[in-house]
Amino acid sequence: MGSVSLVRIGDVESVWDDLMGIYKECWAQKLHLPHYAPETFGERLRRHAAEPGWETMVAYDSGVPVGYLYANQLAGADDRWWRRTRPEPEPTVTGASTVAVKEMMVRRQWRRQGLARRLHDALLAGRPETQVSLMVNPLNQDGKVQALYASWGYRAVGTARSSPEAPVLTVMVRPVRPEMAAG
Repeated sequence: MGSVSLVRIGDVESVWDDLMGIYKECWAQKLHLPHYAPETFGERLRRHAAEPGWETMVAYDSGVPVGYLYANQLAGADDRWWRRTRPEPEPTVTGASTVAVKEMMVRRQWRRQGLARRLHDALLAGRPETQVSLMVNPLNQDGKVQALYASWGYRAVGTARSSPEAPVLTVMVRPVRPEMAAG
């Protein structure tokens, strides 16, 4: 592996093939399921990319796309993100200016090297919001992914399901800049 560089991009069309390629590789064993089908992901990606504040951070190793994270700004307490969260989160959570991490993936060969955290932190470093939220399948890798996010400072505030075909996800939040929230 060469040197991994991170690139912030605001135009989904310029990285569409890179994101789709990583997605298909990471979910290869589930692509036959309706929620994970590439066409369904493509619809979600288009919808998310049209939302305010959408941007992605893509990791490239010697020009090869190896991971990405994308996020957008939530539209306040009435955002679909919060409306489907149960139990309804506290107003201090739903009222905070929030960036939502919608997807984060790293190709297998580049995992366990801190790349997901690098993508996460690099994207958040340029965000104006005070809070970040993400959703995670609590069963993913036997709970290890949710535990990883907790180690990054996230706390669970409820559960959500985006569609009948989708798994029930844990909704988590933390400050964008935890060091400022603590001090």
